[in-house]
Amino acid sequence: MIGAAALFVMAQGKWIIGLLKVGKFGGVFLSMLISIGAYAILFPWSFAIGFVVLILIHEMGHVLAAKQKGLPVSAPVFIPFIGAMINMKRHPRDAVTEAYVAFGGPVLGTVGALLTFGLAYVFDSPLLYHLAQVGFLINLFNLIPIHPLDGGRIVTAVSRWLWLVGLVGGLLLIIYNFNVILLIIWSMFAYDLYNKYVKHRKTGSEPRAVATSFLIPAEPLIEQGYMIPGEEHKRELAFLTYSDLEGQQYIDVVWEGLNFQGTISLGRQALIRRVHVTRLERLNKEDGMHLMLHIQVDYDPFENDKYYEVPTASRWKYGIAYLALAGFLFGMMMLVQKTGHISSSLSGL
Repeated sequence: MIGAAALFVMAQGKWIIGLLKVGKFGGVFLSMLISIGAYAILFPWSFAIGFVVLILIHEMGHVLAAKQKGLPVSAPVFIPFIGAMINMKRHPRDAVTEAYVAFGGPVLGTVGALLTFGLAYVFDSPLLYHLAQVGFLINLFNLIPIHPLDGGRIVTAVSRWLWLVGLVGGLLLIIYNFNVILLIIWSMFAYDLYNKYVKHRKTGSEPRAVATSFLIPAEPLIEQGYMIPGEEHKRELAFLTYSDLEGQQYIDVVWEGLNFQGTISLGRQALIRRVHVTRLERLNKEDGMHLMLHIQVDYDPFENDKYYEVPTASRWKYGIAYLALAGFLFGMMMLVQKTGHISSSLSGL
C-alpha cells in the first residue's frame, strides 16, 4: 500500500511542477488535491480531506503571524506524506520574530483541532473524533524543539540549550516509536548542530572557501590590446559584497586588466577574506579563443549573535507559552482518547 502511494506521488510529478505556473491560490488548491488523493490511498476519503484541511489551518497560522510582522510569505504548498510548507521571502531579523511566526502554526492549528473536537461531540461523529485526535497530535509533534519544526524555531527565543533537549528527546522518540520522517528531520538537525557547534570550534578561525569559474571570449580582448596572462597566473581581485532583503549574499568581482566583471552568490552569510584567481585556462572554440577564469572566495561564516539576544521577559513569556501549549495539546489528546470513540482502525469511517 505504501508503494502504491509513492507511485501515486511520483505520477503527479508534472502536476507539482505545473503548480509553479498557476496562480497563487490555484497552486494551493491543486497541491491540496494531490495530497488528498495520496492520503486517500491509505485512508478513507473523508479522513483524507479533513486531515489536509487541518494542515491548511496550521499553515495559515504561520501566514497570518508572518503578515502581522510584516514578513512576505508564499501561499502554502502541500507535500504528500510530509505536510505543507510556506516560503518566507524575507527572513526574520531576530529570534523573537522567528518564534512569533513559528507559534502561529500550532496556535491556529490547535484552534482548528478544538473546533473539530467540538463538532465531534455535538454530532457524536467517530470521524471527527479521529480528526481531532490527529489535529492535536500533528500540532504537538511540531512543538518538538528540533529545526525545522516549529518547536525548534520557538525555543530560539527561550534558550538554544533546548535544542539539545530536542536532540536527545527526538532520538529517544525515534527509538521508542520509529518514524521515517522524524528520523530524516532529526538527522538533518543533528548534522546542522554538528557543523555549527562542533566542527566550527575544531576548525577555529580557519577560513572556508568556495570556487567558481567564468568563461569569457578572449578575441575582443586581444583586439583591444589587453595582455592575456599565462595559465598559471594568480592574483587577488577587487570585490564588493552585499545582501538582498532575503539574506542572499552576493560578491561582485572585477579584473580591470581583462575588462571583466562577474557576480558570485554565497549560500550563507559570510565575512569575505579575499577573492583570487587560482588558474587561467585557455580554450579554443569554434568562435575563437576563450578564457576560463577559475576564482576562489575565502571567507569566514558569519553568525549574528545579536539575533539571539532576547529580553528576559520575552524568554519567560515564550517559554511559559510553549510549555502551556504543549501540555494543553497532550491533555486534549488524552481527553479525546478517553471518550472511547478512538479506535486503532479507520476502516469503519
